[in-house]
Amino acid sequence: MAIPWAGAGLALGWRSNGTRPRLLPAVCLAHTFLTFWLFLAPPPPSVRAWMAFDAPARALLPAVSLLFLLCSFYAVAYLRLRAERPNRVFIGSWLGLLGLLSLALQARHLGLLWIAAEGATLATVPLLHFNGTARAYEATWKYLLVGGTGMALCLLGSFCLGYASVYQGGMGDLTFDALAAQGRLLQGPWLTTAWVLLLAGYGTKMGLAPMHTWKPDAYGEAPGVVGAVLAGGLTTMAFVAILRAKQVMAAAGAGGMASTTMLALGLFSMLVAAFFLLGTPDFKRMLAYSSVEHMGILSLGAALGGGGLWAALFHVWSNSLTKGALFLSAGNLRRAAGARTIPEVSGMIWRCPVSARLMVVGMLAITACPPFGPFFSELNLMRAAFESARSLVMAVFLAGLLLAFLGMTRLVFAVVDGRPRRAMPGSATTVPESPGLWLPPLLFLLASLLLGLAAPAALTDAWTAAARQLAPTP
Repeated sequence: MAIPWAGAGLALGWRSNGTRPRLLPAVCLAHTFLTFWLFLAPPPPSVRAWMAFDAPARALLPAVSLLFLLCSFYAVAYLRLRAERPNRVFIGSWLGLLGLLSLALQARHLGLLWIAAEGATLATVPLLHFNGTARAYEATWKYLLVGGTGMALCLLGSFCLGYASVYQGGMGDLTFDALAAQGRLLQGPWLTTAWVLLLAGYGTKMGLAPMHTWKPDAYGEAPGVVGAVLAGGLTTMAFVAILRAKQVMAAAGAGGMASTTMLALGLFSMLVAAFFLLGTPDFKRMLAYSSVEHMGILSLGAALGGGGLWAALFHVWSNSLTKGALFLSAGNLRRAAGARTIPEVSGMIWRCPVSARLMVVGMLAITACPPFGPFFSELNLMRAAFESARSLVMAVFLAGLLLAFLGMTRLVFAVVDGRPRRAMPGSATTVPESPGLWLPPLLFLLASLLLGLAAPAALTDAWTAAARQLAPTP
């Protein structure tokens, strides 16, 4: 955490707008090195520590760090193209966000988790309105309004859970270990109220339907590289927060109720996203609805017990890596076309041949085409649903995947195929694509492919350990 925060302070004091972006890959590389060092040699967490590199942090923080690292190389090339925009606050906020996400994923105290999540929400604001357009500011205010409401619900839910502990004779210790240790003493209306508020609050940060309304505007108006870190970083933080709260619910004997609500929200999110994907003409908003769909998949997996949670942790990695490729390539197409809807954009295979091809491959990967990571993570989720005899869940899940596939292929191929629109400036020429703009999304896709074909044993062991800690019973 100290390295990105120190980098953020250095960025705010750096004078040159042209050289400041180089801080991003340098700081992110150091963060990734330390994260994977801890991943390979994790320290034993202290009992009831407020913060620790425990099993959930070990399973997911490396994914967030790797996401920021690859995006940081893209950001250098992107900010070079946007030299007319000052980037001091953008880079400072980016690095501050990385430090706050690192804190949130390692937080084992209910209050500390909320502070980190609220800080991450505020640090995201300058990233969202970087383009400086009226629609970008509108999307930012919507994000603040909806996200701030979600964080208020999280705070109220934290108070309710703390009061449930004190009400039953607890000492007010808000570490997750202490709350889980009280077990069935936490039963009662305060516990149920706390779960509803925490699920709604952190579900808003994840983008679960119907709390997803900020996502289409935010992802549609923010730079593609910002959408990538939101879709793979901020949502991962919120998902871990829900999992830690669910662990307390299970210890209190309310795990069935928690799983049922997550199951319902997961399936509902998948169906809502699928129907929006069938109708939207905007290929950047398409990625927002795809994110809603995959947050539903994570919620569904967490509701299916240990095997489903293992698949959900796998899916966090595969979704983050694949979405990174999609957001970056979509950003390239948006810049080259000067537009983002089907009536305005077509034939991008001729104008941005590399980015258009990466967009198609990324679309196939995120819709669970083998042999990329999402195919295997969703296959494991299906296996967990089959083992728990959830035939209706499997049917709705497959229907959501099919509708999402139809919606995304409809939009992506309409944008990529055909002739370039005459209204686009220079439509007969190819837009130059520097390696800094297409190499990071390519690396994302290669990482997703590697994850599907041969996930490292150390990584699968980390998912197993996290699943056992967060869902000790199948």
